[in-house]
Amino acid sequence: MIDLVPEQAAARIAYLLTAHESRTLEFKRMGDNKIVRKLLEAICAFANTEGGVLALEVADEKQGKGVARLYGVQENPEALDELTRKVRAQYHPPIETIRFVRLPCTLRDGSAGHVVLVQVPQSDKVHSIVDDGTWTRLTAGNREMTAAEIAELSYRRGVRSAESEPVPISLDLLVTDTWKRFVTARGLKSGAMADQLYRIGLADKSGGDLLPRRAAVLLFADEPGSLLAAHGSRADIRLMVYDGNAAQAGSTPNLRKPPVTIRGPLIEQIDKAVRSVLDELVRGVTLSQSGFKARHAYPERVVKEAIVNAVIHRDYRLNRDIFIRIFDNRIEVESPGAFPGTITETNIATAGSKARNPLLAGNLREFSEPPNIDAGEGVRMMFAEMSAAKLYPPRYRQNLEAAVENVTVTLLNHERPSVWDEVGGWLDQHGSIANADLCRIANVDTLKASRMLGDWVGEGVLVPMTGRGKRNMVYVKPQHAEEGFDLLSSEFDNNADK
Repeated sequence: MIDLVPEQAAARIAYLLTAHESRTLEFKRMGDNKIVRKLLEAICAFANTEGGVLALEVADEKQGKGVARLYGVQENPEALDELTRKVRAQYHPPIETIRFVRLPCTLRDGSAGHVVLVQVPQSDKVHSIVDDGTWTRLTAGNREMTAAEIAELSYRRGVRSAESEPVPISLDLLVTDTWKRFVTARGLKSGAMADQLYRIGLADKSGGDLLPRRAAVLLFADEPGSLLAAHGSRADIRLMVYDGNAAQAGSTPNLRKPPVTIRGPLIEQIDKAVRSVLDELVRGVTLSQSGFKARHAYPERVVKEAIVNAVIHRDYRLNRDIFIRIFDNRIEVESPGAFPGTITETNIATAGSKARNPLLAGNLREFSEPPNIDAGEGVRMMFAEMSAAKLYPPRYRQNLEAAVENVTVTLLNHERPSVWDEVGGWLDQHGSIANADLCRIANVDTLKASRMLGDWVGEGVLVPMTGRGKRNMVYVKPQHAEEGFDLLSSEFDNNADK
């Protein structure tokens, strides 16, 4: 149990009393011991969804206002003891990141007491309660998941991967030049291909007949996309080059040239896609309005890593290709699937690698000239290289509302102004920046600061914070756009007596 000092606790209490129940926050009183089951379900649901906080002995908004909602754990200390025991034994697999945080406060009757926050970060696994099912979080409330939903979540988290599934495709279609290159580079002993694939985990015979796993088809077939299309998924790359800074819909799209489909075994796809993109960038673009020829300044290593990551970490059960879009002012690489594990837009620069497809990642590095070294440092390198080139950092966006969910990384072809480094440091320390802050940092007047902030919003590197009026507007990085106190913040570890 973590005890917060009164000053920290007061700030959280003040926020709780103005917050609403949501997908990441639930209020619960523990009036009787039967409530423990409901609390276990809420914790399970938070872990299986986006994480969240369970505020114990804080009544919901319908039961009162202000401090009248603070009942304190003194109301039923036995229920809290039972909950802390059961969270260690009732989940499969165990949820190892739950934290109980005690907040001292003045209760509704004027006495001194405590409420408790149960912090449940999003997990990289899928959790069930022993004898009580698997739960997911709704907008406000929890619901038991169906078998299909559990399978879907397992794929999205990377607990299961389509790459390991056997597919009914003839092994003869995998006896290709790429396979021969792999056998030589890997140093596989002579023998039948079926035995070799089985020994290295790329074939499955649990159903009787030995079948290649999807990863083997992707690695060695000459046309994996065509073969897998019959099984409801895709595996190709589409390269689109646009005239201007936006894709224009309609009967005459603003494509600079016809789209290109890049096919082949994955190692060849990566090589072809990287060469095609770099060739386009070397040519530069002639801006239609001015006739001025602009140069793309992205570091080559960053472009390659963005493409490699899209190929290796995409969700190969989804029926959509990878899209690489080149505009005058940026490159976008869109990969089907959500972030695996606990990776988010916020932590991707520091979280390291979470391999959705370990068979692909591990076997691609076995080629004589591997596209990846599988060291988990690729994204960090991208941020460092873009910074060294004085460009804006890579921008990652997860779109779960699209017909096929996807993650897009955007590389901006704009040299960042020197003041951006100071602004970035300010944002890392304070979370948001206002016009007055920028005036002090950059030593500019209010009008100039407004223009700079507007330019950064236009570039997509800042967004206005939601829920603020124009007069008190502050700006945040896109991944921090939702206003609210971060009750899952790791700062709970600071100045807390464990």
